[in-house]
Amino acid sequence: MERGQEQLIPHGALSLYELNRVVAETIEATLDSDYWVVAELADVHERGGHCYMDLIEKDEKSNTPIARAQARCWRSRWLLVKMHFERTTGQLFTAGIKVLLKVRAQFHENYGFSWIVNDVDPSFTMGDMARRRQEIIQKLTEEGVIDDNKQLPFPLFAQRIAVISSQGAAGYGDFQHQLLCNDYGLRFYTTLFPSVMQGEGVSQGVIAALDAINDQLDDFDVVVIIRGGGATSDMSGFDTLELARHVANFPLPVITGIGHDRDECVLDIVAHRRVKTPTAAAVFLIEHLKRVAEHVSEMQQTIANRVGAALERERLRLLRLTSVIPQKVAMTLLCERNRVGQMTSRMENALNNMILQQRHRLQILSQRILPSAQRTLTEQRHRINMLEQRVVALDPEIPLKRGYSITLHNGHFIKDASLLHPGDIITTLLAKGVITAEVKS
Repeated sequence: MERGQEQLIPHGALSLYELNRVVAETIEATLDSDYWVVAELADVHERGGHCYMDLIEKDEKSNTPIARAQARCWRSRWLLVKMHFERTTGQLFTAGIKVLLKVRAQFHENYGFSWIVNDVDPSFTMGDMARRRQEIIQKLTEEGVIDDNKQLPFPLFAQRIAVISSQGAAGYGDFQHQLLCNDYGLRFYTTLFPSVMQGEGVSQGVIAALDAINDQLDDFDVVVIIRGGGATSDMSGFDTLELARHVANFPLPVITGIGHDRDECVLDIVAHRRVKTPTAAAVFLIEHLKRVAEHVSEMQQTIANRVGAALERERLRLLRLTSVIPQKVAMTLLCERNRVGQMTSRMENALNNMILQQRHRLQILSQRILPSAQRTLTEQRHRINMLEQRVVALDPEIPLKRGYSITLHNGHFIKDASLLHPGDIITTLLAKGVITAEVKS
């Protein structure tokens, strides 16, 4: 054999193509029927109009994969299958959901083995979604929080609205327009907290928005979660336990309007109120505030009527009193005159009695005082006479008249001659005249 020529296949050996062909013919001969199979979609992607899927089955207890396979749905079937599934279930045909597939076995010489999907039963997926939803509801019920948000009192004046929606979404625009252009002139104040509202990340996006609202809780009266303008089939993000817990435990009433007419999602069940669309959410807020305003107006009218009635009653009472007062005043004056007359009479009698008593007392005191006063006067006269005799006896002129004299030095009486010194000037008082002399020795 020349160099470069292909080697001959040994006797009894098969080429890979021949072997694959044998496998393909065997599978076609033995697995010639369609099979309904339950599997979880581990991965789903489209290419060239075809859909390629990775199927997986997990152990129910350990959640460990126990089987894997690849499946394909060719373009000729995929568009119809996808539209029917998503329209029926309200759910995207995406990884993470369980599906019931109608498949047949195919082994291609170039691409190997694959399950070819000819149909999908959406009712099975809906049942599985319902089962998962029911498990979440049961879990929330066991935790005792499923009705917590519903039991919150709805604010009377719900005007400060925290809105969770995707920015620029048609539903958000409809909501804003409805509030702004309401027929009653009611004012609302909205703040948008943007979030992804379809596809992956819905649950985490809404939770992050709720956390941001919770940080400024006092600024809002109610929370509205609305979704509009997105795919109506993408609702799985609103059926998670974590998001349901956040809404159930949220301290403000939550209104949902996520735009679907099918069975309620878990988010709707735990929310304070569920409406179908963003516009319906706006209408609910407007009607609620309108009823409150009407009630306030009715109460104002009721208060005005009651105040008017009370004023009228008081006016009539005053009229009656006005007609009765003169008579009562006259009677009162007459009574007071009689009372004053009686009091005057009693006072006159009392004063007369008091005057008589005081006169009698004065007479008694006069009788007692006169003898005592006479005795006192006699005693004082005698005492004065004695004092006069003593004063006369002490008069200095009497000794002078008898020949005695009085010597003074510097105005002081001199009783001792040793107190004087030569040169001192002394004064001598006589009965008649005064002598001034100088001490020599």
